[in-house]
Amino acid sequence: MASNAASRPRVGFVGLGNMGRPMAARIAAAGFPLTVMDADPAVTATVAEECGGSAQTDLSALAAHSDILVTMLPTGAIVDKVVSAAAPMLPPGAVVIDMSSSEPQGTVALGRSLSARGIELLDAPVSGGVHRAADGTLAIIVGGAADTVAQVVGLLKTMGSTMHIGALGSGHAMKALNNYVSAVGLTAACEAVIVAERFGIEPQTAVDVLNQSTGRNVATETKISQFVLSGSFAAGFGAALMAKDLRTACALGRNLGVGAPLLETSARIWTEGAEQLGRGADHTAIYRYIENLAQARG
Repeated sequence: MASNAASRPRVGFVGLGNMGRPMAARIAAAGFPLTVMDADPAVTATVAEECGGSAQTDLSALAAHSDILVTMLPTGAIVDKVVSAAAPMLPPGAVVIDMSSSEPQGTVALGRSLSARGIELLDAPVSGGVHRAADGTLAIIVGGAADTVAQVVGLLKTMGSTMHIGALGSGHAMKALNNYVSAVGLTAACEAVIVAERFGIEPQTAVDVLNQSTGRNVATETKISQFVLSGSFAAGFGAALMAKDLRTACALGRNLGVGAPLLETSARIWTEGAEQLGRGADHTAIYRYIENLAQARG
């Protein structure tokens, strides 16, 4: 892999949304030569100015000057489109790191096509949300060849702690399964608070009890009081993206011939909920959808 005079690989970062923006800032702060790009040129310019990196609106030009290309995009289909377009201009020995929540089967297929060009692909989705992205404490779940991971681990550590869990696609598979478990925890907490309130228990009291008991989970500790009961519904991760991740987990189970009835039900609830909540709704707004279901049955 080529590097600049300071022995730091040149990094191209594509996708500057809620998560990508602070992640790119962490890379720049660590001293990596960084070029950023987003579908919105205004966002590209703003982030480049904020973090001290370079802005680029032409994907081919960005790729030509990137030893490592990082993607943080909404779907695997968009990742495939962007990376496939960038690949012809990436220098020999370049590494692509997809940190999006993509479909594992598509990741494996993309990896094969890049390998034929002498380019390595890693899937390295993240968990932890916007606050941990800003703090550089994300959990980074990596799939791919161990020697390739070793080449880029310094870059990954600027954004969080790295867990290399297996072959290419493993990271995306585990991220979808993690978000399934997270979504179930949030759904259950919402239902519990709604039922408790109907019985006459104050919602915050219900959350306090859960947090002192065996029902405690990430949703009860960091989401219900902060983003649901406060009425802000602004945790920084979209309901539609959560629904997408659950559908990815569903497809994975089906392709492997694994029956997962709770997963299937959860994917249906979140897909319906995201559709009814509308574009741009935060995933904590699933409370509103569950509340509507409760009222309909009441």
